[in-house]
Amino acid sequence: MNFDLSDLIIWAVFIAGVCFWWQAHAVKELALRATKNYCDSVGVQLLDDGLALRGFWLQRDGAGNLCLRRSFLFEFTTTGEQRYHGSTVMLGRRLESVQLAPHRLN
Repeated sequence: MNFDLSDLIIWAVFIAGVCFWWQAHAVKELALRATKNYCDSVGVQLLDDGLALRGFWLQRDGAGNLCLRRSFLFEFTTTGEQRYHGSTVMLGRRLESVQLAPHRLN
């Protein structure tokens, strides 16, 4: 069984893609947990129990390291009747912010 350089490159790209997907899934789970905790702390209910990736880009953290910044969107409610939008931003594996749109209080 002989491997060419092109075979090794294909395998390396495939393995890198799987690693990227695995890490992205872990970061999304961290973002979901942080968003649920934040919603509980301010008295709103996270709807659909999920986040949607809005986008990602490279940014430096406070230590100057290059990290992937991910922005997620979610919906929440205060009364169960109206849906409002919110966003969660992760810088690497660290929560940067959770923001809620203006909403009606109970």
